[in-house]
Amino acid sequence: MRPRDRWMLAGGRWSQGTGEDVFTMTDPATGEPLGVVAVSTPADVDTAMAAARDAAPGWASTPAAERGAALHAAARAVEGRLDELAALVTAEMGKPTGDALGGVEAGMAALRRYAELGPLHGGRSLQGGWGAADFTVREPRGVVAVITPWNDPVAIACGLIGAALVTGNTVVHKPSERAPHTGALLAELLAGCLPGGVLNMVTGGGETGEVLAGHPVADVVAHVGSTATGRRIAELALRTGAKTLLENGGSDPLIVDAGVDPSWAAGQAAIGCFANAGQICTSVERVYVHEAIAGAFLDALAERARNLRMGPGADVTTELGPLVDERHRTHVHQHVEKAIADGARPLAGAEIPAGPGSFYPATVLAHCTDHMPIMTEEVFGPVAPVRTVASFEQALNAARRSRYGLAATVLTRDMAHAQAAWRTLDTGTVKINAVFGGAPGGAATPRRASGHGFGYGPELLDEMTAVKVVHVQSAVP
Repeated sequence: MRPRDRWMLAGGRWSQGTGEDVFTMTDPATGEPLGVVAVSTPADVDTAMAAARDAAPGWASTPAAERGAALHAAARAVEGRLDELAALVTAEMGKPTGDALGGVEAGMAALRRYAELGPLHGGRSLQGGWGAADFTVREPRGVVAVITPWNDPVAIACGLIGAALVTGNTVVHKPSERAPHTGALLAELLAGCLPGGVLNMVTGGGETGEVLAGHPVADVVAHVGSTATGRRIAELALRTGAKTLLENGGSDPLIVDAGVDPSWAAGQAAIGCFANAGQICTSVERVYVHEAIAGAFLDALAERARNLRMGPGADVTTELGPLVDERHRTHVHQHVEKAIADGARPLAGAEIPAGPGSFYPATVLAHCTDHMPIMTEEVFGPVAPVRTVASFEQALNAARRSRYGLAATVLTRDMAHAQAAWRTLDTGTVKINAVFGGAPGGAATPRRASGHGFGYGPELLDEMTAVKVVHVQSAVP
């Protein structure tokens, strides 16, 4: 990984920042150091926010087509460094190479979608008096603070930053402290296509994020990450009046109905639970399987878990990379140990492997119950906790009992069951017969502890703008 000695971008200029605090990044596959990263001070955040504020009027008055053209140029810049960005993702958080490339490509696609949609985004006419014109316009909100996670650092950042920029806002971005090299290179590529001050960047962990989220200059705070962090951001933004867009954690259920092929269902569950080592916002976190197929389903799922090739993300044969760091592995394993102590039966995994890195095996737990924290909280690891149920209705009722409301999946041949599921599951997304997938541009609003506000899709442009009503009277006395 190439070293960086510039960790702050403000007003089009890179610098080391004003502070002396640093943290050391480590490779999750080896435990070896990756580099030392500077921590932005509150004064650094002030500087970045001031740069964004000063650039806001000029960027807001830039024609929408020119803003869209700048995003197209940014997408080309990302494409030109695709392999390097993907390698940084793999090095920093362990994502297998193919998945890392897919995340960067998704980020490019998001930039291109918003480059096209932005110039088409507008208000509407109103039916007023004959001697007047009445209409609504959508205006940029001003300065958007974007705080992004480590698990898909390019795709998520490109979506939020792209929507904010194309609608005329300026941005201060704080990438996760677990993916700072990725965030810095992405900022370099995007900012190179923009006027100075339109995109700015600071680095650091929770303390830097708090300063940014509670900053009086911020008009919008957009965050994807943990529920605890999202709640804190909401508290801080409430004091300043900033609008918040929050995608927090989830405890996404998977319902496996009677009548489906248990081997196929196990394949879907394996993808949902183990892809990116379970470190996806909409990973499957709990499984409810009908007793009619539970035995065959569990056997097939455990076999798939045991046969996944675990190794460094940079190895093209790897199917299960490491967790992002040792601290997170400890969090995941504590959940597994607690479930086993409470009566769950491990069918695969459940033990920390010997050797370097923060690897954790694909784990399948049978005999889980709804009172176990592993069935109620977001574990964010390659763990499939399974509860056997007597009926679809029992599964549906159990799936609905959660403080989260991010996503849910149902595998069924019964379209009446599918209809009942999407009608009654109180989540932003319901997927029928596929744990992942969907058309580009889909948008949803998380529910309850999982956050609020549209993320992604054309609707995100609405979130990044404010509506103004205009009345023009033609007659002047």
